[in-house]
Amino acid sequence: MCFHRMTIMADKSYLLDGRIHHYVVAHSLREPEILRRLREETASHPQAIMQIPPEQGELLGLLVRAIGARKVLEIGVFTGYSSLCVALALPTGGRLIACDLSEEFTKTARRYWKEAGVDDKIELRIAPAIETLGKLVDEGHEGSFDFAFIDADKTNYQHYYEYALRLVRSGGLIALDNMLQQGRVVDPEAKDDSTLAIRELNDKIARDQRVQASLLPIADGLMLALRR
Repeated sequence: MCFHRMTIMADKSYLLDGRIHHYVVAHSLREPEILRRLREETASHPQAIMQIPPEQGELLGLLVRAIGARKVLEIGVFTGYSSLCVALALPTGGRLIACDLSEEFTKTARRYWKEAGVDDKIELRIAPAIETLGKLVDEGHEGSFDFAFIDADKTNYQHYYEYALRLVRSGGLIALDNMLQQGRVVDPEAKDDSTLAIRELNDKIARDQRVQASLLPIADGLMLALRR
């Protein structure tokens, strides 16, 4: 597989200065060409800020491999960068159920999944995520997922987290993106709906005896919660 190394702008890693961020990326990122092309195409999208940075995608793939995940849940797809990172890390026969609302955004995702030869691993469900998650419970998927990645509308994160706890097996891992809200979580003057929701959820997870958690200062903050 062809890997591409390049300097990545530090726009999503605001906790690091540019030199340190460049060093981290240069010494950890092995981005396949197809992921680079998807990332660069998405960079021109009006909502490009929704895409995770490549070093975060690298970490997701590493985590999937490290825990031997075979069945993964993703809440929030956008143009499919994180989905593709995960699908490439899944073994033959692995499965990713991906939840999103937008047919438009996910057209790009489908195109790249097919080109990468992983479209047979991915089941895309277009509907409000809470509706999809409820159906997964009804279909008997509780306790069957190895890994879940949450990166969608922040005001519903509490609901997504609770569903993920039901759907992920004991010893499985839940990863939640944007848990620092560009530092607004520590700003008492920040009272927008997204920040309030994430601040409340961070407090909840810190006390939640159902999980062992670690909040990583990568990109905009990645919370990892290991289900006990």
